[in-house]
Amino acid sequence: MKPLMLQGHERAITQIKYNREGDLLFSSAKDVTPNVWYSLNGERLGTYIGHTGAVWCIDVDWKTTKFLSGAADNTLRLWDVATGVEIGNISSNSAVRTCSFSYSADLASYSTDQAMKQDCEIFIVDARDNESFKSSAPILRMTVPDSKVTSLIWGTLDHTIITGHEDGAITQWDLRTGKSIETVKDHQGSINDMQKNRQGTMFVTASKDKTSKLFDVDDLSVHKVYVTERPVNSASLSPIYDHVVLGGGQDAMDVTTTAAQAGKFDARFFHVIFEEEFARVKGHFGPINSLAFHPDGESFSTGGEDGFIRVQSFDPSYKEFKFDY
Repeated sequence: MKPLMLQGHERAITQIKYNREGDLLFSSAKDVTPNVWYSLNGERLGTYIGHTGAVWCIDVDWKTTKFLSGAADNTLRLWDVATGVEIGNISSNSAVRTCSFSYSADLASYSTDQAMKQDCEIFIVDARDNESFKSSAPILRMTVPDSKVTSLIWGTLDHTIITGHEDGAITQWDLRTGKSIETVKDHQGSINDMQKNRQGTMFVTASKDKTSKLFDVDDLSVHKVYVTERPVNSASLSPIYDHVVLGGGQDAMDVTTTAAQAGKFDARFFHVIFEEEFARVKGHFGPINSLAFHPDGESFSTGGEDGFIRVQSFDPSYKEFKFDY
């Protein structure tokens, strides 16, 4: 199948995310405007105008009514998905690196960078009321003195959050006490991305140490390891098959000196249980920075350092493919 090429960003893509139904695809880049697209035909539905720095992270709530974006202009902004109007704005002391709605979307969490003599901090805010989002103090504020947070997801029943750090550590935080419960150090390099499976029981990590690992959400135990020969920037689990797709490539600053073949910029498919690679999909001219499976499992999208988003539908042969066991 020929992929849809979505070109609406001027700079490298930082994150892409589907809404729950999968009819919309949200994207952010190192330019200042997050975009929203129809995932079916790649038509751009609109942009969210207001940021003045690179947008590092985005999230959309369960009902596709609110959209969250955090950027290097030291703000976290809340938007109305349908109209593109900004309905909330929180200023921080440094760049907002990660943001995420809780499952119910009553709460939102975000983390800030370790910069300008500021510690990395994690905040929990109330996302239900637009006024309180703008004005009131965060519900919870946790300082992370060691290594900055590079990715963040919510744990079971919204009682915990799980953070991935620059030094490869993964920490689970209890939101009732505001303290860390557990820390594991199974990665040697920075954790670039964490994505949960459809049931919310497992999550897959993507790390600079050239591996991706499957963790249990509750006890942070490692179940599977997927090994590549280049840094992994993003990983996503299929909602309908036992497949995981990894994307990456060597560091962006080295890209101009290597051919697309040597840079290994293809999306790679592994079997979740057998840890075996069974497919590669080429296309990008630079490292893949973010990827996501469509919620129906029939297609997936990749966003690259080249500023393009590619929406790739699967051939019938993908659905018929069976492992011999």
